[in-house]
Amino acid sequence: MKHWIIFFCLTIGFLTSINGQQETHEPVCGAEQTELYFPLLKNKNVAVVANHTSLIDGAHLVDRLLSAEIRAVKVFSPEHGFRGKADAGQEVEDKIDLVTGLPIISLYGSHKKPQPEDLVNIDIVVFDIQDVGARFYTYISTMTYVMEACAENNIPVLVLDRPNPNGFYVDGPILEPEFKSFVGMHPVPIVHGMTIGEYAQMVNGEEWLTDSVSCDLTVIPVKNYSHVDFYELPVAPSPNLPNKYAVYLYPSLCLFEGTDVSIGRGTDYPFQIIGHPEYLLGSYIFTPRSIPGKATHPKHEGVYCNGQNLIGYAKEMKTMPAQINLTWLIGYYDALKDKTTFFNNYFEKLAGTANLRIQIEAGLNEDQIRESWQPKLNEFKNIRKKYLLYP
Repeated sequence: MKHWIIFFCLTIGFLTSINGQQETHEPVCGAEQTELYFPLLKNKNVAVVANHTSLIDGAHLVDRLLSAEIRAVKVFSPEHGFRGKADAGQEVEDKIDLVTGLPIISLYGSHKKPQPEDLVNIDIVVFDIQDVGARFYTYISTMTYVMEACAENNIPVLVLDRPNPNGFYVDGPILEPEFKSFVGMHPVPIVHGMTIGEYAQMVNGEEWLTDSVSCDLTVIPVKNYSHVDFYELPVAPSPNLPNKYAVYLYPSLCLFEGTDVSIGRGTDYPFQIIGHPEYLLGSYIFTPRSIPGKATHPKHEGVYCNGQNLIGYAKEMKTMPAQINLTWLIGYYDALKDKTTFFNNYFEKLAGTANLRIQIEAGLNEDQIRESWQPKLNEFKNIRKKYLLYP
């Protein structure tokens, strides 16, 4: 009788599925599936790479590990710090976590990679940080250095996967080796369309770690997730990405960080507005100001900037082309008189190539620029397929 009930339930589930009426479920992050990985951590000294996004039903991963009597002995923190309160690029110092008493070692500034002494007596490293799916968002670089250090010291890494809010498309120029930096370490496009767990598998599989070392890697996948999903993050991933609109606009607007144009740092709408004091075509006016923890000295601080509020555009992302928007970048370059100060030396690191700047300066339109990406972008998509965990 019991077997018949199971068969009946499975049959009903199958019928509702083929009729398109199957109940939908919210994604369940890797960290929330404690039954899958807590047993792997028992009786081990655990180091955790985490920040303020590392939550399980509102409780921090580190707190949950300790309450389950798992020996979490050390925390590594990325850019913006363990509690996520540091400004972009701000040095984050080592310290003691006031809540747990655990030592926190910063993996930012001059100490981006764990050193052998940082890993003494560590049996396993757990990585759980929410990413946003853009090459220049530095959490994937931190993960790479952690994987490399652990591979060199024979320590396994456990990645607790989370959905990618920009995982529904792949776009942008592929990073060229001469432009490798902490804001772009691998030959991937600006928007790679992978979760952080999938990305970790690609780093390992493509032998991108120094000297082609291989990390002993385990990924706990997300349940009920697909790359076509529009996933809204429950927690702001960093101080200047405060909501889903900023997250969606980030891959397009971050290129402006390599220009003289403001993207709203020092306002209430970072990565949601753009402007410049000499831009005459805008319908939106804002004045960047110093905001500790978000923008200590923002671009054009205290100066009126004319530009656009792009929140309305972001609200329609589901109906927009799934691609980086170059219209704003090209438009501002064309509109501003002083071409010599438009780009700064950070732009090519963000773009991952010198070609984009050269193409804009030469007057190429968006379609022409995008067409130049396609051969290498298609090659990347074929590589990417090998490491996808989700449809």
